[in-house]
Amino acid sequence: MESDNKQSVFDIHQEMATLPETAETMLSDKYFTDKESASSRIFRIYRDLPLHYHNHCDEYLYVVSGKGLFHLDGNEYEARPGVFLCFERQKVHGFPRIDEHPFVVLSIDVPRRRPDDIVFIDSESDDATTFMARNAK
Repeated sequence: MESDNKQSVFDIHQEMATLPETAETMLSDKYFTDKESASSRIFRIYRDLPLHYHNHCDEYLYVVSGKGLFHLDGNEYEARPGVFLCFERQKVHGFPRIDEHPFVVLSIDVPRRRPDDIVFIDSESDDATTFMARNAK
């Protein structure tokens, strides 16, 4: 759901509680701000997130809860609360393993990531339609 951008202060943990416990898609998100120049949101990852990239935005991710493995451009890193991940468009990334749920990330996309701007490395098994469920306010 698109934000009206009128609110300026968000309680991440309170907003986290509004995300569904389960989803048929890989993730579910909730926007805080949603402008063409940039967007901010939280998303919950429900299952391993395959390697992919975005053509039109840089991403900044802050792990709020949960634990897992983050893959970025051929390297792997521990993903746990407090870890901040920064990468440019077209950098291959993903979460090939989720070890502890709920796995929730604060995301800032610059410029805003279009819903169809996701290219999976293994395009035969995944596509944009299986990627995201929008969480209404």
